Amino acid sequence: MRCPYCSYAKTNVIDSRDMGELEITRRRRECRKCKKRFTTYERVETIGLVVIKKDGRREKFSRDKLLAGVQRACEKRPISQERIEKLVEEIEKELRNMDTLEVESRKIGELVMRKLKKLDKVAYIRFASVYRSFADIESFENELRALRKKLKRR
Repeated sequence: MRCPYCSYAKTNVIDSRDMGELEITRRRRECRKCKKRFTTYERVETIGLVVIKKDGRREKFSRDKLLAGVQRACEKRPISQERIEKLVEEIEKELRNMDTLEVESRKIGELVMRKLKKLDKVAYIRFASVYRSFADIESFENELRALRKKLKRR
């Protein structure tokens, strides 16, 4: 493992722990040369999922792309990176437990919105505004009204 700071090839593993049900191992490492610390994640390579886009194109599922979208929605919110990672892990697990290796992007988006709605309402609205491509302020307000109704029912 190369150090991301100085590119030295030798590091020491300081701490190692298993995370979640997707068999991820988190390792805290220290560079032998510059002594800086960093974290790596090791995961089991699984059979590739294919995402069917709105226009019919197919592309390989990217956990990093999913993570980046959730991180953008959660930006400047009181949500830890660990919680975001857990949410993405839950989504990926649900996708991999489906009966098919091909999943529509719409289904992924709906799954993300459902999870974000439980986690943080602002992050949910941010994600929904991009995912649903709100064309105008009225469609955005309609989504907010629907969210308020659901909150009042609780």
